[in-house]
Amino acid sequence: MRRFNLALLAAVTLAAGLAATPAQAHTGRSLGTENCTGSACHFDVPPGTYDVKVLLGGDTESSTAISGETRRSLLPETAVAAGERTARSFTVNVRTPEGEPTGPDGTPGLDLTLGGTAPALADIRVTPARHARQIFLVGDSTVCDQPGDPYSGWGQQLPQYLRKGVSVANYADSGESTVTYLSEPRLWATVQPLIRRGDLVLIQLAHNDKTTDEATYRANLETLVAGVREKGGNPVLVTPIVRRWFNSDGTLNNGTALLVNGLGVDHPAVIRSVAAAEDVPLVDLTAKTKTLVESLGVEGSKAIYLYNEKRDNTHTSVHGATVYAGLVRDELLAQGLVPKGAVRVG
Repeated sequence: MRRFNLALLAAVTLAAGLAATPAQAHTGRSLGTENCTGSACHFDVPPGTYDVKVLLGGDTESSTAISGETRRSLLPETAVAAGERTARSFTVNVRTPEGEPTGPDGTPGLDLTLGGTAPALADIRVTPARHARQIFLVGDSTVCDQPGDPYSGWGQQLPQYLRKGVSVANYADSGESTVTYLSEPRLWATVQPLIRRGDLVLIQLAHNDKTTDEATYRANLETLVAGVREKGGNPVLVTPIVRRWFNSDGTLNNGTALLVNGLGVDHPAVIRSVAAAEDVPLVDLTAKTKTLVESLGVEGSKAIYLYNEKRDNTHTSVHGATVYAGLVRDELLAQGLVPKGAVRVG
């Protein structure tokens, strides 16, 4: 990941006792605050899945959020009263490359960053996760761990909604279609062998299938579903987020907004059809994001996308990605795809 801003590191004071000492190789024991300095913690661990337990708070009122690796939101901002301490836990996936599968390797090990309006870390412990359940993400740039501001994929924001015991392995990659995801060795050929029995695999691919005919698109989705099931995983088909492309009447009822490609292939409709035919759970993110964007209107919806920064009506801001990740969280919970106790609500 990118190196931390030195000014930011100097500006944040952690609880007493956080000494800057070299990270030690992971031997199965817990690693703690000796691996932290300023607002950054680095743990010299190999790729894998790790439980992180933090104790937040200090002598004054504090409010702390935690992100990690390639800008993943791992813990939502948590307020703690002066003089009190609050424990929180989450599970994180550490991999190489740490962000997009076709991107740079990033920094070895686990890197965490403290954020929030008044961050305070009293303690931290990192241990190997013994029985974590993975949620794999197969998708495009609207889902992936985006490397730089102001971009963010909804998959990048999803981890903050999950508690210890469930981690997100985000293998979404910018620019990918169902065709390229299946053909690129660093994508499906890498992801499928990692899937274990009981893992969820969320599949959202449509934005870049601009020249894919309907028969091929359907067959590709069926191939992905069959590949997940072959490994004992549970596939979940996700219709694509809408593009912010309004009609004059304030609706999004057009092919650009609703992901109908130049060949007339209605991607969300095909995904719904495959989900029904294959008895696969469906997260209809197209319908949900359409309802939300229309309710916000032409002006209000600009903050969801990168319109204000880039005149971009396809990719989401951090705020928008967080809102859309919340919609995914709600649907996973409503359909019983993740246990209630594994999800942060509110």
